[in-house]
Amino acid sequence: MFVSPLLPSPRPRRLIQLLLGLHLFGLGSAMQVAAHLGANPWDVLHQGLHLRTGWSIGTWNIVLGAAVVLLWIPLRQRVGLGTVSNVVVIGLTLDASLLWLPEPGSLPARALMLVLGIVAVAVGSGLYIGARLGPGPRDGLMTGLAERGMSIRLGRTLVEATVLAAGFLLGGTVGVGTLLFMVAIGPLAQVFIPMFDVDRAEQG
Repeated sequence: MFVSPLLPSPRPRRLIQLLLGLHLFGLGSAMQVAAHLGANPWDVLHQGLHLRTGWSIGTWNIVLGAAVVLLWIPLRQRVGLGTVSNVVVIGLTLDASLLWLPEPGSLPARALMLVLGIVAVAVGSGLYIGARLGPGPRDGLMTGLAERGMSIRLGRTLVEATVLAAGFLLGGTVGVGTLLFMVAIGPLAQVFIPMFDVDRAEQG
């Protein structure tokens, strides 16, 4: 069930890179929420659930992340230290960041915060995925579906379209930021994941 070993060498670099990446991902997600121009698909759902229940966006990030990991069981995906950390750290960082981030008033300031947030999520993704300590809950779901014969593109599209629709119906914020995230995150991740790949750096 678990990736073995949980923390291969070089241990300090992997651990620092993992935690830095997760914190940056949570900060970037919070920036996108605070910009009020449309959150990423999963955070649209988290927002909608927050509005319906009063639980924070970060709390719902953690709850749904843990629920998605349970979906890994029939898909036979392996949980790593990065998986468990992803479930907890991103949600906590998102909530903590929303407490101190300013809410920009002008449209240019909101647009800048949106773009910086998306870039931060992409860099954070590159860092924590590049640490190779286990995929995040949603990443593992995609790869699990791919191993069952579904293309990653189709699987991601179906899952994100479902959570986006559910979040929108619950009152989450869908906007230009949502579209920009969906268009930009793939190409940006392709840049940053190889850049921060620990195993590639060790071989080099």
